[in-house]
Amino acid sequence: MRVLMTVQFDTEKANRAIKDESMGATVRSALEHLKPEAAYFGAKDGLRTAFIVFDLQNPTRIPSAAEPFFQELGARISLIPVMDFNDVQAGLQAYGSG
Repeated sequence: MRVLMTVQFDTEKANRAIKDESMGATVRSALEHLKPEAAYFGAKDGLRTAFIVFDLQNPTRIPSAAEPFFQELGARISLIPVMDFNDVQAGLQAYGSG
């Protein structure tokens, strides 16, 4: 299932990680593990935020996806299922024929 993981970094922990140059390595390692379809970075609610779309093949992957951000950067994380337009079309067709 495709999910959008929103990762909001704790400002103090992120500041320290930027200064000690560990933030890039932490994020890079997490992204290599997730193999995202897309990853974008910006600000949300006044916090540094990553928006990561990836395939959550099994719910048991949630801890391994989230823990690096929790442990290393004190992040707040949300996961929501998302669809691309083709998925929406297929779902609407299935609904209409049901």
